This record gives sequence, structure tokens and C-alpha cells, in this order.
Amino acid sequence: MTTATDLKETSDRELVISRVFDAPPALIFKIWTQPQVIRQWWGPRGYTTLSSEMDVRPGGAWRVRSRHTDGSETVERGVFREVAEPERLVFTHAWEGEDGNPGHETLVTVTFAAQGDKTRMTFHQGPFTTVEIRDGHFQGWSESFDMLAEYLADA
Repeated sequence: MTTATDLKETSDRELVISRVFDAPPALIFKIWTQPQVIRQWWGPRGYTTLSSEMDVRPGGAWRVRSRHTDGSETVERGVFREVAEPERLVFTHAWEGEDGNPGHETLVTVTFAAQGDKTRMTFHQGPFTTVEIRDGHFQGWSESFDMLAEYLADA
């Protein structure tokens, strides 16, 4: 399981979430970088990940398509900027518009630090265009990380 989600605001346009998972950093890193596993936990609760593609290397692209509880679909995508297994992932994140072009792009940095036989994962994303969008991402990522913990417990 995990400890409670810690939310830290570094500014009103950035999001920092810290969680402790009951698994070593190498496993948590793999859970973040294997498309077939991403489908098990990515997105807010109730969403279904329909497809996930990842070229996990600096300059490699990623793309996740999801169906929402109302039946609508969205696509998130980006490019890996840094891959330092098992300590750190850095990638861009944008929602894909109906025209296939990316919207506002944020930068995501995820670090994985050993704490005994557990991992402290620190997730940073920003800058966001509004506080409301930042808060929506906090809710979505928090639910994703809850499902990541559930995936670990079932594995």
C-alpha cells in the first residue's frame, strides 16, 4: 500500500505530489514505463485506458488514449526528455486536440527514491495555465496513484 498523498504547492501553476509505495524503485520505474502495465492504472478512477504507446528513451514519444465515464475519449501525449532508470523520468505532457495537435504543454518530472524496501515517488508537473487546471490534474493523478498502489497490491 501507500502512505497518504502529500500535496505541495511550489506555485499556483505547479503541482508536486509525493507518495510512498511498498515496492523498490526499479519496480515502480518499470510500472511507469511499460505500456501494457500503464493500462492497468493510468487515469482517474472509472476511466478506461484504451491504448498506450511508449518509446522510453530521450526523444521518444508516448501517447495514451482513454475513455471517460461519460463515453468521451481523450488523448494525452508527450516526449521523453530524460530517462535515468530507476531514479528519474522527465517528459512533456499535453492533451491532444480534436485536430490531432497538442494543446498546452507541461513538463513532468518523476523521481523514485529508495526508503528501505519502499519507494518515495515525487511527481512534479507544470506550469499550468490556471489553478483550476492544476487542481484537476491533482485529482486525476491522485486517483491514478491510488490505482497504481492497488495494482502493486494485486501483483
